[in-house]
Amino acid sequence: MQPRNMSMSGVVDLAAVKAAQEAKAKAEQTRAEAARQGGAGAVSPADLVIDVDEAGFERDVLQRSAEVPVVIDFWAEWCQPCKQLSPVLERLAVEYDGRFLLAKIDVDANQMLMQQFGVQGIPAVFAVVAGQALPLFQGAAGEQQIRQTLDQLVQVAEQRFGLTGLTVDPDAEPGGAPVATAAPEGPYDALLNAAAQALDAGDLGGAVQAYKNVLADDPAHPEAKLGLAQAELLQRVQDFDPQKVRREAAEKPADADAQIAAADLDLVGGHVEDAFGRLIETVRRTAGDDRDTVRRRLLELFEVVGPEDPRVIAARRALARALF
Repeated sequence: MQPRNMSMSGVVDLAAVKAAQEAKAKAEQTRAEAARQGGAGAVSPADLVIDVDEAGFERDVLQRSAEVPVVIDFWAEWCQPCKQLSPVLERLAVEYDGRFLLAKIDVDANQMLMQQFGVQGIPAVFAVVAGQALPLFQGAAGEQQIRQTLDQLVQVAEQRFGLTGLTVDPDAEPGGAPVATAAPEGPYDALLNAAAQALDAGDLGGAVQAYKNVLADDPAHPEAKLGLAQAELLQRVQDFDPQKVRREAAEKPADADAQIAAADLDLVGGHVEDAFGRLIETVRRTAGDDRDTVRRRLLELFEVVGPEDPRVIAARRALARALF
């Protein structure tokens, strides 16, 4: 795995959005399976802190990150600040009662993982959520700062990825933590894989068509809807001249097409609030068909970001005020 930095509150990473949808689906499947087994899958508090090495990283971190945020503590025996930080993280892992899993990695024994995460010094703390790696903090940190960071992590994991954590049972036997298993193959996996491969190859038209093929049979398929919205967005902006688009948007604040093009660039660039705010303001300035065109594009961009994202929820309220 090559870890990728992911902002907790800013940039929209289209790959991360797709991962979020996949993680939500897997989390729902895990909860449903636990319910069928009469609530099976609870872990002991002792299982909330685990030692991880290179051999078990995929199983213990990547797979588990589809059901719970995994906080990684890079440490070493000779590191005095590590000896102050690690006990705090271990205590908080138990106190947070399954909302995150703490994985401890000894850098002396796992140099490859240290290099893959780009760790420059220890202690260093990262998180992995739905297979996406993000840095939390490096060096000494006070407990209040740590709590604030963990609270933000837990919130993002739940709101963007649907990860509500593990069920903890004080009476459960230690060592009984469930291992995430691969989801069964779905009826549209071949088409979805073809779409993903087309995206990776830069064939946006092929990706659009593959997603449409899924939606023709299942119009409500969430991953296909999300993928189509992403692919169509990338397809629209691929031939844009950014400077020209920005200039026309500045010169024509009430021009629907100019503002829509600029909003597409905003979103691809990760400026979510700017994209939403631009189109909401254009809704206020326009009427008739132009207004409806802007409204529909804004709804499409909501699909790209995800309906449960707090920024989408806030923008929906602002759109309602602009319309009514």
